[in-house]
Amino acid sequence: MGKQPKYQQVADALRREIDNGTYGPGCKLPSEAELALRFDASRNTVRSGLSVLVGQGLISSSQGLGYEVRRHEVFELNASRFENLTFPQNGDAYSTDVSNAGRRPHQTFRVEVTTTPQYIAERLKVETGSRSVLRFCHRFVDDVPWSTQATHYPDWLLAEAPRLTDPGDIAEGTTRYLADRGTEQIGYRDEIATRMPTPEEARLLEIGAGVPVLLWTRTGYSSDRPIRCTITTMRGDLNRMNYEIGDLSGRDENEPQ
Repeated sequence: MGKQPKYQQVADALRREIDNGTYGPGCKLPSEAELALRFDASRNTVRSGLSVLVGQGLISSSQGLGYEVRRHEVFELNASRFENLTFPQNGDAYSTDVSNAGRRPHQTFRVEVTTTPQYIAERLKVETGSRSVLRFCHRFVDDVPWSTQATHYPDWLLAEAPRLTDPGDIAEGTTRYLADRGTEQIGYRDEIATRMPTPEEARLLEIGAGVPVLLWTRTGYSSDRPIRCTITTMRGDLNRMNYEIGDLSGRDENEPQ
């Protein structure tokens, strides 16, 4: 601890107090002068420590108003139920889950015919560089950027499901649309990873420095082959995923969902 720069000690101490609830969401931090006195440090040193927390997305600063702990209203996604057609849906799975949580969904679309990158081609069992349809969604929860979703569909699927190239939303969701067209997704494989965002991801998701993204890759399968690969990129500070596997009848009702 003593070997750390003084500004880092300031940042670490305040981060612990934010984590343990001493300063909750929306709370104002003490002034730079008060913190300088507390930590026996110069105001420049305190300001550098506070800048670390700003960069990590924990606090925000406003000219003349000081520093405030950011409000992070986390959205919880049940990934095992997502796209499960046995559950009642109001539109696609995203709109259903967000609406059921009492939140407001909004999304924009971009659709294009493109070449398939290697990462996707390996999962779709097609040639790298072959043609595929990319449906790209920019998704929001209560007008706050929540995720981007890039789904590739192999070229062979277009003859069976021509609406995949429609430029707008498929209101019932693509999984349900494909099932209605005779291509039912009967299973999927998920891969979860984290990393720091690219500049473009940081721009689209309005991520501050120091906040990672959660990458959720889901490959969907019909009875005989892969039919799509979806990469969802989510803000690491505003999202939590869970899975429910097996019989959970013994779960306490008060446990987190």
